[in-house]
Formats: sequence, C-alpha cells, structure tokens
Amino acid sequence: MGFCPQCDSAEPLRDAGETPRARITTESVPLATAGSGNGRDRLETGITEFDRVLGGGLVPGSVVLLGGEPGVGKSTLTLQAAGALSSGGGRVLIAGSEESAQQIGLRADRLGVHSSGIELLTSADVDEVVAVADKTRPDVMVVDSIQTLSANDIGGVTGGMSQIRECAARLVRIAKATGTSVVLVGHVTKEGGLAGPKALEHIVDVVLSLEGDPDRGLRALRSFKNRFGATHVVGMFDMQDTGLIEVLDPSKAFLSEWDMDVPGTIAFPAVEGSRSVMVEMQALVTESAQTPPRRSFRGVETSRVHQILAVLTRHCSLEVATREVYVNVVGGWRLGEPGCDLPVALAIASSALDRPLGSLAAWGEIGLAGEVRAVPLDLRRREETARLGIDTFVAPSRGERLRLADAMTRSGLVM
Repeated sequence: MGFCPQCDSAEPLRDAGETPRARITTESVPLATAGSGNGRDRLETGITEFDRVLGGGLVPGSVVLLGGEPGVGKSTLTLQAAGALSSGGGRVLIAGSEESAQQIGLRADRLGVHSSGIELLTSADVDEVVAVADKTRPDVMVVDSIQTLSANDIGGVTGGMSQIRECAARLVRIAKATGTSVVLVGHVTKEGGLAGPKALEHIVDVVLSLEGDPDRGLRALRSFKNRFGATHVVGMFDMQDTGLIEVLDPSKAFLSEWDMDVPGTIAFPAVEGSRSVMVEMQALVTESAQTPPRRSFRGVETSRVHQILAVLTRHCSLEVATREVYVNVVGGWRLGEPGCDLPVALAIASSALDRPLGSLAAWGEIGLAGEVRAVPLDLRRREETARLGIDTFVAPSRGERLRLADAMTRSGLVM
C-alpha cells in the first residue's frame, strides 16, 4: 500500500515481534552430587577380557561402539556377553536388524546361550527399537548393526551418513534418559572408519575395535576411546567353534609356533596399556624381477618400515633397494609404538644376510641418524622377556648411546 492505513505514515514497516524464549524443562544440579547418580555401579558383562577393556564393565547410560570387519566375531562377542549378563540377573534386549530371529537363535544354540533374560527384537526401524527400549527398560541393549537401522522421517538411503547419525543420536538419547547401556555394532568401511569415517566416534562414550587374523583365530579387542577408563587397552580372544575363548596369556599363544632357527624372525615385547605381549615379527628379503621391487608390510606402519630400510642402507651398508621386502607381525597383531623399529630392522637384516637370530628379543626406536633410542616401560619389557625364557635381548638403556650397527653386532649378525 505504501503507507500505514491507521496513521497515514509513509515510514517503512519494521518487524516488532518478540524473540521467543526457551522454556525451562530441566533444572541444574550441584556438581558435588552429580556423580552419585542413582547408586548403580558398573555392570560386569561376565567376560573378563571384555570387562577389562571397558574399564571394569558397562556404565549405566553409556553408549559403546563396537567396530570390526565383517565376520571377525562382533555378533558372537555381544551374544556371549548378553548370555553372561542375563545369567547374572541382568536384562538384555538384542535389536537385530541384519539377521532374522531364527538365524540369531541358531547362533545362540551354537554358543550355548539359553537364558530367559534375553529379549529379541528384529526391526530395522529405529523408532520401534527406541519405543521397545523405553517400554521394557533393559539393563543393556545391543543394536546389531547401526548401519542397517533407518529413520522414516529422515532422507537418504539406509547406511548413509544422515541415517547413521540420526539413528545413533536417537539411541544415545534413550540411553541417557533411561540409564540403559547401549552397545552399537558397526562394520568398518574401506577406509577403516567405524560405521563411516569417524561419523559416530564423537557422540559415543566408548569406541572398541575387534581385530584379528582369520587364519589363526586370534582376536584382539582394542579400546580407542573410553570416557570411563583407560584407552589403548587390549583383550585377547581365540575364535573356536563354541565361540570366543579368552586368552589370558597371549604371549605364549603368539610364540607357540615360533621357529627361532629360521632367518628373519625375532621376538618383540609390545606394551598395550598395562599389558605386556610378546609377539613374533617376521621379515623376508628376496631377489626381485620387478622394478620397483615389491614391498608388503602387515601389522606395522608402512612409513616406519620405509624409514628403517633407508637407515639400513645408509648407515649399515645393507643393500635392499633392489630386493623385495616383506614384514609381518604373526597373529594379526597391529603395532603402533616406535619400540618395534629395532626388531623390524634386525629381522630384515637377518633375512638379507641369511643368518638366524636364535632366541632373541629386541626393542628400541631408530632415528634417521642411525641411532637407537630407549623407549618407555623398559623394565616391563625385560620382565616379560625373562618370564618367557628368552635367552638374550638387545635394547638401549636410558641415557645409552647405541648405534644400529652396534645393535647388529650385539645380535650376532655382524662379527
């Protein structure tokens, strides 16, 4: 109209609406009393290795993301934990959207899980899962798997980023509201992320990964994030026909088939959290008909092995540039600490020179200048070496200046 019909003013119109204020639906509480909660302690699953990685058991209202490659044993582990929980009086709800009720029942029969405290729900609708959890209020709810759930009011395909995030957010809300511990099972992607490239790790409380070598049956349960306990804690299992069996002494399991008289093999006392694990490291150096020669590394970081090869060539006059090099950590164990540098170097040199190392363990970090530096927890590594009866070891002491060439001499490779 160009003017106000009430006052005949030609001034422009202005929005005079009031900003809505949020309604207060919750009250603040003193920090001193916030930790008391409802008096419920951690809920032990009944599987010692699982509880140790969790930090003592499941915390009420927590959300745990369990990831791993398809077929590694995630469903088996959660079903065994559900059986142990229900046998101790806990109430468990299994929301399975990947398999039918008959398929889950067949796995339960194979594992010997026959408890009346386990309820089974087969639905791919996250709202149905939330509604059943809100109605039954179980102690623990297992969702297998988060990629197959979907929300009808959210766009995108099942398993897409938007669906995964929204489904996980609704499950997190029901966990915090009811105090139910929720375990989300998720497959790893081609890039190695859990249920997508770190799409859920920031909204859950605990991130676990089940890894292993399918050929040997050994499984490692690792903790990468834990708001209620230590991280980088590892539990060991052995996959058998009757399910996952706890391995209380993984060092003996890894070294059970160690042939110390073969060139290219050495023992390394790795330390994961509070546990020392002696693993066997193997290396193979052979002639190559390809240019460039092949390189294959399993269980160790590729960049570290390339760095070690360069140091061996430059400071130890070991020619490996035109030869194929393979490095493997037996049993599917994955090493990320720099202490594995020295055993990798000695194993490669042993294979290249065709000289066995015998009963030998080693640890130490290798620098680009050819020096070998001490690594933390040296005493714990020495104790593990002595416990397993390994005769000798090569490792720098704190403050000692050790060169890689000197370490090769101590190992008997260079006379």
